Amino acid sequence: MTFDSKKAAQAPETARANADATVPPGLRIAGAYSWRILLVVGVIAVVIFLIMQLRDIVVPFMIAVLVAALLVPLVQWLVRHRWPKPLAIAVAMLGTLAIVAGLIFVIISQIRSGYPDLQRRSLAAYGDFKSFLAGPPFQIDDKQFAALIDQAIAAVQRDSQVLVTGALSFGSTAGHVLAGLLLIIFATLFILIDGARIWAWIVRLFPRTARSAVDGSGHAGWVTLTTFVKVQIFVAAVDATGIGLGAWILGLVFGGFPLVIPIAIAVFLGSFIPVVGALITGTIAVFVALVYLGPFPALLMLGIVLLVQQVEGHILQPLIMGSAVKVHPLAVVFAVAAGSFLAGIPGALFAVPVIAVLNVMVKYIAGGDGKTNPRPTAEDILPNA
Repeated sequence: MTFDSKKAAQAPETARANADATVPPGLRIAGAYSWRILLVVGVIAVVIFLIMQLRDIVVPFMIAVLVAALLVPLVQWLVRHRWPKPLAIAVAMLGTLAIVAGLIFVIISQIRSGYPDLQRRSLAAYGDFKSFLAGPPFQIDDKQFAALIDQAIAAVQRDSQVLVTGALSFGSTAGHVLAGLLLIIFATLFILIDGARIWAWIVRLFPRTARSAVDGSGHAGWVTLTTFVKVQIFVAAVDATGIGLGAWILGLVFGGFPLVIPIAIAVFLGSFIPVVGALITGTIAVFVALVYLGPFPALLMLGIVLLVQQVEGHILQPLIMGSAVKVHPLAVVFAVAAGSFLAGIPGALFAVPVIAVLNVMVKYIAGGDGKTNPRPTAEDILPNA
């Protein structure tokens, strides 16, 4: 290559360098950060899109992972006490299914036994409420009352559209529900049987130099997930006890509060949806108090539900849950809000564990702990939990 040709080849590079030199350093740094941030946001958007398209598979699998996070310690404890592993897995799975089925059976049986009286009292309360509004000072006739009811129903449907859509996106038909339940059972079973080898296969998909960090981050995330499940059960028990005990006390004062046990169980199950679950299921207690005891006890019951919800939303979830899984309380609240906005009820359910697990895994890899602590324990990840 001649001198002139070399000079011609270097000219564009020189021009580029001169052009870059005219850009302020702050703008160059901002540009470098911007395209990287856009790339990360794009990847996250694609992942969320794929999850939403495959929600009928993803949601059962994630539920199975949460159930397995609860049952794996039990299976390991039984194995340490010389139980055969197949028997330990069978006891854990059948015991869990029996407990859930028993809770649902109690709810259904108690509601069925009290439904005729509840229906009769509900119709009577509805008539009394219409008569109250028809008198002074409201003077609302039947046509106006029907219009108000229609507006209230439309407002509830509009405000709850995101949550309801998320709930119906998984299991809009009986076939979807059955398929989802079977996926949950089989996925949980195989995680309990062969979870370690499944994870080892996933680790082998990564380059050899990255396997140690990926394996350690996975163990760190699993420890965080098991901690989340345990704390969530505690939070749900507190919600159920608070609302159930409040209903029982109101029953003692005002002459009996029916359906206390199914209400408490419904609150316990609903509380697995962070922040909003206890409030939504607590409205059942308010309705029963209104129908059976009257407006003033219903207001007291509403106060109890709101108090329990505030304790959960501002103490149990952000502080206890946030401390247990090492996520800031503000992140817990916004994660639930964002999850419910994106995916309804499933999004609210999985928001906190996903954020917690990703936070621990990223911190583990970024901190270079794969070389010094390849198999972290609970004390390493959550020393103050």
